[in-house]
Amino acid sequence: MSAKDVFHEVVKIALQKDGWQITHDPLLFNVGGVKMSIDLAAEKLIAAERDNEKIAVEVKSFLEKSSAISEFHTALGQFINYRGALRRRDPERILYLAVPLTTYRTFFQLDFPKEMVEENRVKMIVYDVESEVIVEWKK
Repeated sequence: MSAKDVFHEVVKIALQKDGWQITHDPLLFNVGGVKMSIDLAAEKLIAAERDNEKIAVEVKSFLEKSSAISEFHTALGQFINYRGALRRRDPERILYLAVPLTTYRTFFQLDFPKEMVEENRVKMIVYDVESEVIVEWKK
């Protein structure tokens, strides 16, 4: 199992503040002989629909000491692979990539990352590290 990202607990707290119940930390499963580990899984009861919304969240910290494009390559690759695996094992669960607000406002506004996010239909959670809240859901 891989190490937790630096902001793993921040995202977990932010999800809980937003009304989500953490159901897995991490979400472990096998697909086609490959072991997978997505950082978090959560559920939220939607009263109006009387149904549960299920998500999986891959947390990325994008620390300043590391290369943003290198982190992006890893994050995008994981997202694509995990999304494909979830379609096979847990198709009702929606995958999100969680990124810090500062990284979203800088790196993710550049043309190439923005185009790759759109092209690969990456759903994102933008979180604030200091206040431990979700700032925006990019669906």
